[in-house]
Amino acid sequence: MPSHVLPSQPSRRSLLGLLALAPLGAAGLAACAQGEDASGAAPAATGGASSAGQAARTLTLDFATYNPLSLVIRDQKWLETELGGQGVTVEWVQSAGSNKANEFLRNGNIQIGSTAGAAALLARSNGSPIKVVDVFSQPNWSGVVVGKDSPLTDVAALRGKRVAATTGTDPYFFLVQALETAGLTTSDVTLENLQHADGRSALDAGNVDAWAGLDPIMAAAQAESGAKIIYQNIDFNSYGVLNAREDFLAEHPDLAQAVVNAYEKARAWVPANLDAATALLAEVAGIDPQVATTTLGRTKLDISPVPGATQQAVLEKIGPLFVANGDVPDQATVDKALGSLFEPTYAQKADPS
Repeated sequence: MPSHVLPSQPSRRSLLGLLALAPLGAAGLAACAQGEDASGAAPAATGGASSAGQAARTLTLDFATYNPLSLVIRDQKWLETELGGQGVTVEWVQSAGSNKANEFLRNGNIQIGSTAGAAALLARSNGSPIKVVDVFSQPNWSGVVVGKDSPLTDVAALRGKRVAATTGTDPYFFLVQALETAGLTTSDVTLENLQHADGRSALDAGNVDAWAGLDPIMAAAQAESGAKIIYQNIDFNSYGVLNAREDFLAEHPDLAQAVVNAYEKARAWVPANLDAATALLAEVAGIDPQVATTTLGRTKLDISPVPGATQQAVLEKIGPLFVANGDVPDQATVDKALGSLFEPTYAQKADPS
């Protein structure tokens, strides 16, 4: 989801420029290892025929350190302020990775969740009833990472090595594509399926030779452990997307629209309040502010929020990997899912005010 060196003291002007042209990435450190929500426990599934209908005026959505806009919306309490007067209760659940967000969506623990585009397509290909309603970022959030003293310098050197990755997430699909550039597949490495934070821990401990990293954990590994990125390619990352359950969209389109509106407000808020956004990411992710600065600098926020042809072109390249790796039975299933994945009307009607 090129090696980068932490900037010494980047100016506010240079960071605003990065965000204006491009911003995001992440999965929390201590928070991610702790669990999927702030308390360390995911909420119980709602049950019943429709998770959206069980609590007609409850809005349950995720926040994630790989989605800085979600952190802002949660912190500023815009949804609580707007919807509270209408009798709507807003509940937040932390996602440690796209795989966890998809799990929560599939089980009805949340109604709206943030994932990488590839993870959304994989989930829908496997029957999850979700639609992409907003594109929150174009991140350069993935990379192939090795330890400080590792002799490995390129992807080709990974043959026969142990590599940590979180299956079903952008770093995993990034790894698959990176291996392909060297004529390798996942069968040429020993894949260790670990959650993002655990992958970094395994790399630090020398239990794996490489890790398919995700910001901000990847940026923290660079700063704290001297980890090295040996391969990075923004084109191999799918976009950061916001997904909603189809039953929720059918029953509560007004709440879905309120969420997308809040995302567009946050998109403008971040570059105008960069110091606060950086501090917020650092606090929630448990990372140094300088690491948060690096993470935000590798993320494009100044993009169209409307899901469509741009995202489809990326996913058309990634989709066949699902079949090749046995994640989806056939290409026809992937094509059908991609053809019905996007619901652009909410982003098209978004009103940040």
